[in-house]
Amino acid sequence: MGFLKFMAEKKIEKKPDKKPEKKEDKEEKEEEVKAEKFEYLGPKVKQDELVFGVCHIYATFNNTFIHVTDLSGRETYVRITGGMKVKSDREESSPYAAMQAAVDVAAKLRIVGVNALHMKLKGQGGAGSRTPGPGAQAALRALARNGLKIGRIEDVTPIPTDSTRMKGGRRGRRLQALTNIVILTQHLSLIHI
Repeated sequence: MGFLKFMAEKKIEKKPDKKPEKKEDKEEKEEEVKAEKFEYLGPKVKQDELVFGVCHIYATFNNTFIHVTDLSGRETYVRITGGMKVKSDREESSPYAAMQAAVDVAAKLRIVGVNALHMKLKGQGGAGSRTPGPGAQAALRALARNGLKIGRIEDVTPIPTDSTRMKGGRRGRRLQALTNIVILTQHLSLIHI
């Protein structure tokens, strides 16, 4: 009860209404915001000069990663995946998701000032698949279409000189099931005799 009395007795001060801004002030603020949005962060170079970066595309059958660094690989300019562009898990590795990611990468590289890329394509490698996933080619094409010059294209999939044992057993994944069926049918035929 004490709190309610306190609130009833307390005088609530009204904040003074803001004065309506003039149209000129609004236009000036909008121009300032627009100027801030398109701020160029890259090095000062001539218009025709190429500023290279390295684009690492890691394309598996589950996702596509596009990671752009400087030439030494130490500083990351932008890193976007196909999974960041689509909602469902099964579409993360799709060419569409890779294209959308590449468009975002190109837009961010324009702000940083990188206008040319050396490409390094990578598949899963090792004991897995040595071919890049479906998003690799789509990402490369989308980067080229969005105004970036493509320098060297290199496949950097890790290929072992002598691999660890592949999964699936001695006779392979499909043959293993077939041998089980053959053994079962032989066993049943022995029982009937």
